[in-house]
Amino acid sequence: MAEVKDYVEGKLKLLVNQNKSQVAPLRECSFLGFNIQGKKIRRTDKAARRFKLRVQEITSRSRGVSMRQRLTELRRYCVGWFHYFKCGLPYNEVLHWDQWIRRRVRLCYWKDWKVPRKRRRMLIKLGVPNDQVKKASRSRKGYWRMSRNSLVNLALNGRYLEEQGVPSLRTLWVTFKYGDKAQL
Repeated sequence: MAEVKDYVEGKLKLLVNQNKSQVAPLRECSFLGFNIQGKKIRRTDKAARRFKLRVQEITSRSRGVSMRQRLTELRRYCVGWFHYFKCGLPYNEVLHWDQWIRRRVRLCYWKDWKVPRKRRRMLIKLGVPNDQVKKASRSRKGYWRMSRNSLVNLALNGRYLEEQGVPSLRTLWVTFKYGDKAQL
């Protein structure tokens, strides 16, 4: 490390940050949120944790902002994060994140609807049969659990969420790998 530091500071006239710099094999290092292992480039676990925490902040139940503002902020963050890490994201991980984000958004909608009367009205409006609406609208289960309920999933399906502006990491990944003409 001393030799590298002397060269970088002496010859190149750059400062070396002792806390962030190390001399080690490439597979043991991370650089700008990526690990390089042979020919594979993957995002670091720390980057995934930061992504998850930020999405949780944006889709927090107790956050007092409109759904439009929340979805705009979520879209901006997710698309930016994806474009930064796209070369280090395998398809199965993208699917996992995509499903998790949609569930977080369903949780926000369910919390936003609050009272059973509004939940009933919104579920019917979004196409849930009248005879089944009572099963979901009067449920006392928590928001996170209800975001996985089949009736809530039927109402707040992928097409509806896409129309509302929820980002689809899967669509971004397929477009990145196969171009605009790919069959989604």
